[in-house]
Amino acid sequence: MTTGLTVAPAVRSKEFHFPVSVEWVGGRRVVARVDGKHGVGVAPPTVFRGADPTVWSPEDFFVAAAASCLAITFTGLAEKAGLAYTRLTVDADGVCGARHDGKFGFTRVTMALDVETAPSDANLARELAEEAESKCLVAASFDLPVETSIDVRSRAVA
Repeated sequence: MTTGLTVAPAVRSKEFHFPVSVEWVGGRRVVARVDGKHGVGVAPPTVFRGADPTVWSPEDFFVAAAASCLAITFTGLAEKAGLAYTRLTVDADGVCGARHDGKFGFTRVTMALDVETAPSDANLARELAEEAESKCLVAASFDLPVETSIDVRSRAVA
């Protein structure tokens, strides 16, 4: 017996995993590993009594994740749009302090994306930078304000 109803196939949303393994190596130092990649030493920053200012901290990675995501998202959008550029930097600052929930943690991240392109491509570069800001997976995942300024510089073609 049929009911006349059609059952829609189950739709599976995209889901991606990024496994990381962290191993203590002595003192207050650990090594973070991802299969197939070089391990990275991690230690507390000196502001939290870390002893080695040359080692990346979890806080460095937090801010670097947002900045590098913005840059990489821009490069992908620029490649798809055929935008040529000669320079791209993202300077970022993660600010820690007392949060509204009473905990101490990151309260905001500020980022400055600076891209240099031909004068005729400046508007497209700005549009792509703004799109990259809205599509950055990492920044979108933060539960704090992410403030981005965009500077598009034109360079005359010689």
